Amino acid sequence: MPEILRMPEIAANTTEALLATWLVQPRGAFAAGESLVTVETEKAAVDVEAEADGVLLRVLVPEGRQVDVGTPIAIWGTGSESDVDVEALIASLGDGAPTPVAEQDAGPRVAEQEAGVPVAEQNGGGPVAAGQTGTEHRIFTSPLARRLARDAGVDLSALSGTGPNGRIRRADVDAFLARRPAPTSAQPEPQGQVPPPAQVSPAARVSSTADRSSSAFTDVPVSRMRAAIARRLTESKQTAPHFYVRGSAQVDRLLALRHELNEGATAKVSVNDLVVKAVAKAHLLVPALNVQWNGDSIRAFTNVDVAVAVATDDGLVTPVLRNVASMSVSRLAETTRDLATRARNRKIAPAELEGGSITVTNLGMFGTEEFAAIINPPQAAILAVGAARETPVVVDGALGVGMVMRLTLAVDHRPVDGVVAAQWMQALLSLLERPLQILA
Repeated sequence: MPEILRMPEIAANTTEALLATWLVQPRGAFAAGESLVTVETEKAAVDVEAEADGVLLRVLVPEGRQVDVGTPIAIWGTGSESDVDVEALIASLGDGAPTPVAEQDAGPRVAEQEAGVPVAEQNGGGPVAAGQTGTEHRIFTSPLARRLARDAGVDLSALSGTGPNGRIRRADVDAFLARRPAPTSAQPEPQGQVPPPAQVSPAARVSSTADRSSSAFTDVPVSRMRAAIARRLTESKQTAPHFYVRGSAQVDRLLALRHELNEGATAKVSVNDLVVKAVAKAHLLVPALNVQWNGDSIRAFTNVDVAVAVATDDGLVTPVLRNVASMSVSRLAETTRDLATRARNRKIAPAELEGGSITVTNLGMFGTEEFAAIINPPQAAILAVGAARETPVVVDGALGVGMVMRLTLAVDHRPVDGVVAAQWMQALLSLLERPLQILA
């Protein structure tokens, strides 16, 4: 018998979500644990997994629709069901049921066909490489990568994905476009002949003066998550009075400790793991920074929960590490890697993005020496970590060379005063320069 797939409650107390991308197409087979559909909330893009093997019999809600939690979005079954059974189930939903999406109007497939991507008809229905069938090779892409490829007229089968399981990400599309030779200038249209409006894609409008000024551009539609990031950070910068405390730590001993911890270890500890652990310790030493601003109250925490910034194809997310002060460094490293991997693969639960009093964001791996970040409300602070660089240092009156890391703490002045931030930074720098205290 056919069964109903409903929009799940992705996070507690959410009433709706955006149905972003169908990952299995109508009449496509799927296995238990395979991702069926990508759903976007304001905080994350999440892949909804199948609870059992089956076949997607009918899509009721197309991509790009805002859907209330509990609304039927598709019909699935074993594949042996008749159209009569499916229609009867849809009819039983009553007048509130969504109108089924006709196969010829299945949004993502039409878009991919326009971009030159062959369509698999069987065994999952995912896009396949040119000249292959759906049973031979499926192409997995992130929603943003698919949109960028479509807008640029790129055949996905020409790309090699660097994501998990060969998933094509935005970086893969950008790299392909960077290698692709620039198109030759098109012949000017005869005077008086203007292409009809229907030929211009609403998702990618190119400047009409591109040939004259070489200012061609592409407008990429903003995802729900990107819009939420823009709104929240704009609100943070406008409403939270930021002030900044900067410091530098000589981290030769920290790097030596990391090297010693990683000798023979299967789970490697990163510099960022040690920084996060030091942040938690500094919160214990200066608890006045372990707070959130709630408008009419200041929430002071007993445990130390620290968010870490993770870059994904869909935007920046900040999964929260719980009770960091009680974690061993190796456990912290494992937990951070797990959260980061699941965030990039859209397996993170929105509840794992909530809470915390401070975020750690690190651009040191890109060679960035120093930067300032915007506070993630309602948290009280965010620590921006730069690269450790060889720098002239003075020790006991003698000039030498040491590895120096620059850090910038952005603080919300509403719950935290400047002296508290200064005391906290002093504690953090001491911990980084005397790293055995981090482990104590």
